[in-house]
Amino acid sequence: MNRLLGACALLLVATTTPARARNRLVEAGRPVAVAHDTLTVTPDREWNELGWRAGPRCERWTLDGEALNAVTFCGAVESGRPLFREVWKHDQPLPHFSTPMLLTDVPDLVEKSYRIALGASLMTIDSAEPARLDGERAIRFRYTFTRQEEVERHGEAIAAIRGKKLYWMSYEAPAIHYYARDLESWRRLAATARFR
Repeated sequence: MNRLLGACALLLVATTTPARARNRLVEAGRPVAVAHDTLTVTPDREWNELGWRAGPRCERWTLDGEALNAVTFCGAVESGRPLFREVWKHDQPLPHFSTPMLLTDVPDLVEKSYRIALGASLMTIDSAEPARLDGERAIRFRYTFTRQEEVERHGEAIAAIRGKKLYWMSYEAPAIHYYARDLESWRRLAATARFR
């Protein structure tokens, strides 16, 4: 009986998932609108855009599969909104971005969001420094996290607050091999980010 219910649930998901949920190839050399069309980036190599979105204003790219490397773009997150989709809104609501926040508050917002939305049992912000995102004041921060039964992952993100809205991009990969291997690809991609 449980197998039958499981098969019915999978069939329901497969038949009701919108076409937008499919992955697609992102070609190199052309500007691409990301983060709900609020930013553009110009990749210098091919990436894969994942159909599943972590939040209404987010999208995710990968080179080799989400478990091995992933870039997340989130744009125009308004005051009073979380970074990601609510998972347990009543039991464990996600923290919300708010207009009075400073750039230095963003790493803490990301950490708290990861702990709830991703179940990151261990997460630390390893460093933070001033940066620029298309000429806007921004913050670049590095972090480490582990989800249950998973390898340690490193991440680097850059965030800016523009027009009272939060914009952020991040790169994550397992600490062993993959993070260092694709870090420069991520940095080249992030350097092309432009506000629309």
